[in-house]
Amino acid sequence: MSPYAGPSAHRSEEIAGTLRLLVALALAIALMVLDHRGGWLTAIRGQIEIVVQPLWRLAGLPAKLGDTMRDDASTRARLAKDNEILRNALLISSARIARLQTAAAENARLRGLLGAAEQGGLDVQLAPILDIALDPTRQRVVLDIGANQGVTQGQAAIDAGGLIGQVIEVRPTTATVLLLTDPDHAVPVSVSRNGIRLVAYGRGDRLELANIPTSSDVKIGDRIVTSGLGGRFPPGFPVGTITKLRRDESRAFLIGDLKPAAQLDRGRDVLLLRRSPTSAVLPAAANAADTANARPTVPEPPATAPTTTEPVR
Repeated sequence: MSPYAGPSAHRSEEIAGTLRLLVALALAIALMVLDHRGGWLTAIRGQIEIVVQPLWRLAGLPAKLGDTMRDDASTRARLAKDNEILRNALLISSARIARLQTAAAENARLRGLLGAAEQGGLDVQLAPILDIALDPTRQRVVLDIGANQGVTQGQAAIDAGGLIGQVIEVRPTTATVLLLTDPDHAVPVSVSRNGIRLVAYGRGDRLELANIPTSSDVKIGDRIVTSGLGGRFPPGFPVGTITKLRRDESRAFLIGDLKPAAQLDRGRDVLLLRRSPTSAVLPAAANAADTANARPTVPEPPATAPTTTEPVR
């Protein structure tokens, strides 16, 4: 083997490689010039893109799927947070609405109390209820005002519906009212329709008219008002409505059940009468009082006696 065979062969390979590179460059330049001038490669590229495009989409699908999953997770987290914020806002709004509704109802009730007192020409004092004791043996409320605010023992307590009770104990800052339904309470009353005088007793959770003569003109539905006898309560204040009449054990008298006119088991305030009016009454009892004043207080004769319906000539 000739000692110069190796270098010659190497130079031949280099020359061949250079020629191939030049040919490739020349071919590329020629193709670019031809494409620029004639645009004949555009259609070929379009066909190639049509064939290759599904492959590109398939290759990019995992990345797109990952982006979609990340976006969905982010959206769910954001929606969950927004829902929590909205739920909290809804709870707060509901609580505020409930408080506003309660305040509106309380304001309406207070307006009813003060309006009834104003229309009746009564000198009253608004008294908030501090505590209650309502059970069959004890029917009382404690007021959040006392002697320091001018409360005195014996004052009548009313609401927009009628008589509630009477102040029986006064302390410097509180006072206790004995309700009409207390077993220790009794109030002189009369039937507003005809003026028949009776006495209403407390029976724990209701009012009762006792010892009604069987000959008396007393009916279910009659309205009962204070008579003013005894000087403890002013006359004409609504006490209740007769809901039931029955005979007592001796069957010599009737017993009447009364539905109280005042809301004894609800409300947060009462009105205390500063003075005892002689003619001013609650608007609810005005018509009843007029009727009672228009008719004399004369009980009807016994059922066995004949009654005269025509005027005596």
